[in-house]
Amino acid sequence: MQKRILLAEDETLIRMDLKEELTRLGFLVVGDVGDGVSAVNMARELHPDLVILDINMPEMDGISAAEIISKEKLAPTLLLTAYNNPELIERAKAARVQNYLVKPWNQSELKPAIEISLTRYEDLRQLEEKVDDLEDQLQTRKVVEKAKGILMEKQGLSESEAFRRIQRASMNSRRSMREVAEAILLANDL
Repeated sequence: MQKRILLAEDETLIRMDLKEELTRLGFLVVGDVGDGVSAVNMARELHPDLVILDINMPEMDGISAAEIISKEKLAPTLLLTAYNNPELIERAKAARVQNYLVKPWNQSELKPAIEISLTRYEDLRQLEEKVDDLEDQLQTRKVVEKAKGILMEKQGLSESEAFRRIQRASMNSRRSMREVAEAILLANDL
């Protein structure tokens, strides 16, 4: 499937050349804009697979736009810039930019930079999902442990009996063990 790219470059000739090269490489340029504010708005609207941003643009620079795009998890970002000073690189890292390519861009560097950006973003997205799942599992375990403690104390059950009771109630009610455990905690508080 063709990857959809949003391009933000304030210099019209560079933007046109880059758009042409991206198309030649097999990418679909779904939008091209000349400033950071438009890039953010268009990323919100189009949800591209990648946003390529120049750093030095009017209204909002590319790093600030990349930071918003990253924070809102709209798409991976690749900075294309004539500047490679350490301060900009640090800002780009803080903005969670996936890649940084220095102008003048080279045709042979462009596709690998895009592919690496896409891969890094997908790896990060999967890692964030795993972290969310683990946090959810940990919270579930904590709630179930508390509910077991209440059943053990109030009904004189062993730990395994309390667990089985929560498990059985979960299956019978077709609710998660966490929901059953939360109900037990709520009932105990009343």
